[in-house]
Order: sequence, then structure tokens, then C-alpha cells
Amino acid sequence: MGWWQISTDTLAESRFVVSALSETTACLIVLAKGTAAHPGERQWLAAHLPAYRARLAGDPITALLVRSALRPRYLADFVTPAPTGEMNPAFHDELVQVREWPADQVHKDLEVALDGPVPDRLHRPDLAERIADLLEWIWTTAVRPDWDRRRRIIEADIVARTGLLGQGGWVTALGTMSPGMRWLGEGRLQTNQYDYPPRDLAGKRLLFVPVTPVVGWLCWTADRYAVIYPCSGVLAERDPVPVSDALGALLGPARARVLVLLDTPKSTTQLVALTGQGLGSVGRHLKILLDASLIRRRRAGRSVLYDRTPAGEVLVAAQTR
Repeated sequence: MGWWQISTDTLAESRFVVSALSETTACLIVLAKGTAAHPGERQWLAAHLPAYRARLAGDPITALLVRSALRPRYLADFVTPAPTGEMNPAFHDELVQVREWPADQVHKDLEVALDGPVPDRLHRPDLAERIADLLEWIWTTAVRPDWDRRRRIIEADIVARTGLLGQGGWVTALGTMSPGMRWLGEGRLQTNQYDYPPRDLAGKRLLFVPVTPVVGWLCWTADRYAVIYPCSGVLAERDPVPVSDALGALLGPARARVLVLLDTPKSTTQLVALTGQGLGSVGRHLKILLDASLIRRRRAGRSVLYDRTPAGEVLVAAQTR
């Protein structure tokens, strides 16, 4: 198994960040695989996969580069530089890291990813620029138009993950972050099931970066290490939570959906992301549901979470039979 040695200081100073480049790279991985993890992702693929495939069909060098750089067990480092650590950096500011990757290092990264020689057609100096151009195209056509919604979901996941951290510490927060990842104790974080050499993160910055596609990877650049992980459960789904006609008629469709979503504790930010309603509207629904004793409120660290009371559970169950 692969694992990282993490000091108490490194863990204490770690942070969750939003990265538009990581989100776009995750979308590239989904497009390259051509398969979806849930209905919402399937809708997105149906909308954008034909144009992606047409673009690569017209650019066989980039198509070969993508196949060589995105391997099942390893992603070439120049495609996945660690985020800068800023909370909301501009996409093009992050993309500079890819564009400026040295050509000789690109070839070394490809050799590692391929576990063998680089194809002759990829012995050229413009590979980093080609990947950067492809990422910029994906960002412009398939991510930026939907970035506000995606960012709300990412921020909601950070709130939820911070809540887990407050409830159960790093063991709980990391154990649900990614398959194969778990806290081993004694400063050791198991990162995956592969037999990779351990890495010592002493003196390094550790970042946790959620993305909405159901993919994840590890990356590092100079003094930064990052865990890119998929947003949890329902946060990644685009399909609306079903609300029965009876419950919608009783409470109103918008308020009923808030109640249905509170089968597990969620913050206001998460509810805004999941419902698409404004912060003020969600706040009003929560107040009315609280006053009716259908939900309860509690604090987890710096977050306020809401979930259904027994009365709320009975109401939802009765109206959905």
C-alpha cells in the first residue's frame, strides 16, 4: 500500500481548497474514460463527449498524449500539478503551472506514467502546451458555464467534511474521503492500495481538494502535496431528490425538498448547493421547519447542521408511502 508520513504540524496546518483547474482536470479524466458514475454525470457526458472526441479526432498528437498521460494507475505529473493553496484562484492563474512545465520533465513524467518508453510521435517540445490548451477548451465549453453550481457543491462538501473533522477527527474525515484511504495512526496516512514507496511530508503543505466528478488522485509540486477527492454522495448528483405530491402540497415543493434532503445532517450552504435556491429562501424554509419541530439544529465545529426530528421522519415517511 502507498502511505504518507504526516507530522502533527503538517496535519494541523492542512486546509481544504477550491481549485477550478482540478475540477477541469477531473472532467478531462471523465471524458477520457467515457463512462459516468451517476445519472447527472451521464447527462454531462452526453452533452460534451461528442465534441471532445471530435476535437481529439482532429488532433491525433493530443489524443495520443492524453492516452499516454492518463493511465489507470498513474497520472503524469505535468497534467496534475498541486493546487496553489489559495481558496479560489482564477483558472488561468492555475493553468500557468501546466503551460510552463519544462519539456524534458514532461517526457520523464510520461515515462513514469507509461512505465516504459515514450512513443516517438511524442518526442516534441509542445506537449505541456497541448494539454494546457485542451484543459482550457474543456474549462471554457464544459465547466465554466456551470462553475457557480459546481463551486457551491464543492464548498458544501468542504463544510460537511469540516463537520466530520469536528465530530470524529481526522480518522473519520479521511476514512470517507476516497477508496483505499484511511488513517493508520502514528502519523501515517494510507493513500491507496498500490505498493508505492512512502513519502515524508515534513515541512510540506497538505491540501485537500474536492471535485464534483467521481474521480480522485494524489499530486505534489515542490513544497505542496494534495489529495484530490470526489464530493460525497448526494452532493455530486444533479438529479433532484424526489418529493411526493402529497408532501409538496402540504409544505410547498421547495420547503418539502429541504425537509427530504435533511435525512442526514446538512448545512445551509449544502442545502443551497443541492436545491439551487437562494440563501434567503433556504433560511426561511429552515426557520419554518424549526418552528414546526420538524427539524433540529446543532453545531459541529464552526458549522451549523440541520437534520430531521422524529416528527419530521414520521411526516416524510407518511407522505411518501
